[in-house]
Amino acid sequence: MNKRQISANETKQKLVNTAINLLKEHGFDAINVEDITKAAGVAKGTFYTHFKKKEDIALEISRTPFKKLSEDMQQLKYKNIIESLTYYFKHFMELVEMYGINTCREWIKGVIDPKNVTEDKDGEKWLYDVKMLEDILNNAVKNQELSKSTPVELLTHIIISELYGMMLCWCLSDQKFEPLEWTEKFCEFQLKAILEQYLIGKKEG
Repeated sequence: MNKRQISANETKQKLVNTAINLLKEHGFDAINVEDITKAAGVAKGTFYTHFKKKEDIALEISRTPFKKLSEDMQQLKYKNIIESLTYYFKHFMELVEMYGINTCREWIKGVIDPKNVTEDKDGEKWLYDVKMLEDILNNAVKNQELSKSTPVELLTHIIISELYGMMLCWCLSDQKFEPLEWTEKFCEFQLKAILEQYLIGKKEG
């Protein structure tokens, strides 16, 4: 990567980070492209070098950090299934909290009706997260941590419902519900109970 490419990537990331901060403070509908570029200290035209419209930067925010989490999970093959899922859930919710309740509400609002998700919304995020969780569980079956009789699809939807439920409760409670705190409690108590009967040799440690 040459200096020009590095500079372009840095500028794009600056725009994303600025948009995140504005979203957290004001919400999606209250900001525009000019607000983002002004706060980032770049020309308005620079925005359109990287994004076609404001909605595109929201898509970038909703997917990119979770892609990085997915990549990080590939490095956790030495960890057992309980440790892997705990790592995934905690870091998932850390990202949700970091990007703020307004960003979370914007995503939920945009995809709550899958048949009417517009092209500027990340309607595939649910499927992306389900696939990620299924892969983690299937890998545990393959590595003989979980029995072959493990109902991966059922467990995936039970667990993802907990994870998404915490996000929704956070929004509905207007931040009185602490998703990361409750994610830690879920991992400590419910997660082990859900998987216990399928663990081979009690590998949860």
